[in-house]
Parts: sequence; structure tokens; C-alpha cells
Amino acid sequence: MIVWEFRIKPAKESEFTEQYGPDGSWARLFRNGSGYIRTELVRDVAERERFLTLDYWQSEEDFKRFCEQHRVEYERLDKRFEGLTEKQTRLSAFET
Repeated sequence: MIVWEFRIKPAKESEFTEQYGPDGSWARLFRNGSGYIRTELVRDVAERERFLTLDYWQSEEDFKRFCEQHRVEYERLDKRFEGLTEKQTRLSAFET
């Protein structure tokens, strides 16, 4: 599971949740990768502008391979949606 933290711009909440949620642009792109399982979007109950995405992959290697194979599209989406957030941070990768 790859975990990202986002601090969103309040006026952009609706678009952010649409694009970063389980049926959003990122999840649709990830579906092109071998080993992708699903994406979850969760919101902090105390800090309403803080969200986490939980991207589930069979392995971190699958995610890394996906990033190599789809680098251009990944960077295009990242650039396209940068105006939705104040800050984004990859927190870590976790395994079960």
C-alpha cells in the first residue's frame, strides 16, 4: 500500500475527491498497471483539508514498474491536478 498525504485547497474539495477517489483519474491510470488492486481516499476528521490516498498494489515493485512504464501519463496527471492541493507528500509504503 502506497500512502500519500494531501493538504487540499478548500475551494477545490469536490474536484479533488472526484479525481483522487477510487473511480478518479489516478485510479483509472493505475488500472493499466499489473499488480494494481484498488485506491481508497480517506479524510481526516479533525483537519478537514487533510486527505490520504491508499493505493493498494500486490507489491511495491509492481508500483515502481508501473511508474517507469507510465511515467509520461503519471507526470501529466500530476501537473494537471497540482492546483487542487497546497501540499502533497508520499508518507510511505506498507505491506501486510
